[in-house]
Amino acid sequence: MGKVSGGIETGPLMRCGELPRFDLFETDQVVPDVRRLLGELAEALDALESRVDPSWDGLVLPRERMNERLGYAGGLVSHMLAVRNSDALRAAHESVQGEVIAFGLRQAQSPVIYEGLQRLRAGSAFAALDGAQQRIVDCLLRDARHSGVGLEPAERERFNAIQAELAQLATRFNNHVLDATRAFSILVRDPAEMAGTPPSLRALAAQNAREHGEPAATAEAGPWRLSLDAPVLIPFLEHGACRPLRERLYRANLGRASSGELDNTPVLEQILALRQEMARLLGFESYAALSLDAKMAPSLAAVDDLLERLRRAAIPGARADLASVRAFAAEHGQREPVELWDVPYWAERLREQRFDYSEEALRPYFPLPRVLEGLFALAKRLFGVEIVAADGETPVWHPDVRFFRVRDAAGQPLAAFFLDPYSRPGDKRGGAWMDDCIGRTRRAVDDVLRLPVAYLVCNQSPPVGDAPSLMAFDEVLTLFHEFGHGLQHMLTRVDHGMASGIRNIEWDAVELPSQFMENWCYHRETLLGLSKHVETGEPLPIALFEKISQARTFRAGSFMLRQLYFAMLDLALHRAGSALGRERIFALQAEIAARTTVIPPLAEDRFLCSFGHIFAGGYAAGYYSYKWAEVLSADAFSAFEEAGLEDPRALEETGRRFRETVLASGGGLPPMQVFEAFRGRTPTPDALLRHSGLAETLEGAA
Repeated sequence: MGKVSGGIETGPLMRCGELPRFDLFETDQVVPDVRRLLGELAEALDALESRVDPSWDGLVLPRERMNERLGYAGGLVSHMLAVRNSDALRAAHESVQGEVIAFGLRQAQSPVIYEGLQRLRAGSAFAALDGAQQRIVDCLLRDARHSGVGLEPAERERFNAIQAELAQLATRFNNHVLDATRAFSILVRDPAEMAGTPPSLRALAAQNAREHGEPAATAEAGPWRLSLDAPVLIPFLEHGACRPLRERLYRANLGRASSGELDNTPVLEQILALRQEMARLLGFESYAALSLDAKMAPSLAAVDDLLERLRRAAIPGARADLASVRAFAAEHGQREPVELWDVPYWAERLREQRFDYSEEALRPYFPLPRVLEGLFALAKRLFGVEIVAADGETPVWHPDVRFFRVRDAAGQPLAAFFLDPYSRPGDKRGGAWMDDCIGRTRRAVDDVLRLPVAYLVCNQSPPVGDAPSLMAFDEVLTLFHEFGHGLQHMLTRVDHGMASGIRNIEWDAVELPSQFMENWCYHRETLLGLSKHVETGEPLPIALFEKISQARTFRAGSFMLRQLYFAMLDLALHRAGSALGRERIFALQAEIAARTTVIPPLAEDRFLCSFGHIFAGGYAAGYYSYKWAEVLSADAFSAFEEAGLEDPRALEETGRRFRETVLASGGGLPPMQVFEAFRGRTPTPDALLRHSGLAETLEGAA
């Protein structure tokens, strides 16, 4: 039963500013509640347009209030689609998606509101606004232009139709990937085909088999159900000695959602064509140019220069990596040429030999509860915040979900977050992300301060039986990464909802705190502090930590080149001057691959059909943001290195400065200004290349 407002019972979508009531969430209420909300917002917008007051309280604050209500409801539905997907929820979302987009466009395209913002910007009252308020006004004006406020009626009608169609296509793209992932599986009955696989994978695969009609499945005897879900796929590619099965999984993964009813090829063709048409309507040469107009990077040329510098640094290392893997495979009996599905397997064997440990051997040292303790201790040490479990204080969407509260040193509440850690391929989207549940705002909801709440979502290996989730080191890195996003959302000091936390931060700067946090996984005190062997209780041995640190740069050239491949391909697809047919799309992929891979992709490679980052996420013509922000994050971490990683007082002082600049400023200041406030200068890629062990390869690289 929802609360009553004006005699009308209010469902979860209408409770803006409150912790979501997941226990009251009902799919059949989504459509009526969203439509009722849109009706109320349309009335508010009519009233605002009828008497435009070009002031903060008269024009911007009402916009913020509307955005908060719509963002809260839409965010809750989108979140549930990602973590508890169902056919009924998909249908409900699709029923109202167009109406939500239409309202957003009507608001952004309002000529009287745009004129009012221009008058506010040009008037004397603008100088009296604080820096965050001024930036919000400037961004609202830019966003209005990007939303087509200046278009003629016929062009605006076409622009709006494109927006609605793009939203539908993105949803379809995501659903196809989820369905294709869910549809593929291999049931292995022959133990010989599981040779080399670690106990954790066999236990998970047997559990999957039991959940899909094999009640007698055991980790020891099988059968085992393999899937394209990352906690199954990646360990098998790295450890499975059965080469034909590795090949089968590899090919299935790169071909996800590329055939039959779930084929995303026509979907991505349409997305690219519509984005290009939209950019041209707005007066931009390409969608890439439109994207960069709202980014930190000053130009496409600046992005090209950075990516090319990193490519030249990475190529020699990647070539050496491949040569080492080929030699090692030959030494250990593989007579066939090393193929793409062989590289993870032999690279892992080589890493085990070179550094004398296996990734699987690390898992027992990283049970999730201990990792969380260590992560929270680091947050307290660096940023002066205390994180306490608050499970049971509010409903959650799945029994595995945890709830935590964040307090300052005096015990005052600052924020809260939900943590959904485990993979659930049946109804949960793959990958990992942080999302905005509630944003900090002082006046937009009931004229009281609303503290931020975040969703932290991962897809790590779930517990098997009575044992806790034992995390791979990569899963520890991922958790730290998403927690970094969460810190920026939760520790903001901006009170204006349009620029608090992660809001209004340029997309190529938003990864700074997340990638920054990953560095602490290689800090001795931190890593030892978050490790505890699940059986013996012993921390990670120092000798093992040293090997992990040495292995940090193992195949760094290969991994960097992979990210550059994605980033350059993304830009190439989105800077094309005209619509691309599928032949040209995959020809462009081959052209970029020729410069950014050391083993060419297979001719049938269709990874683009599941590349949700750029076709159904926020990274279109912006995948380069990972590397752009990694330059910022590595440079930021080097401030801690310079201060002294073994000096507690220096770490605390530098951590507080990071909190008061990078984490506190949110989107209230331009990101370069924020970075310079912390670092005292503009960023350079030197620290990134040094951390990657690639600085010495730059000179003379091809």
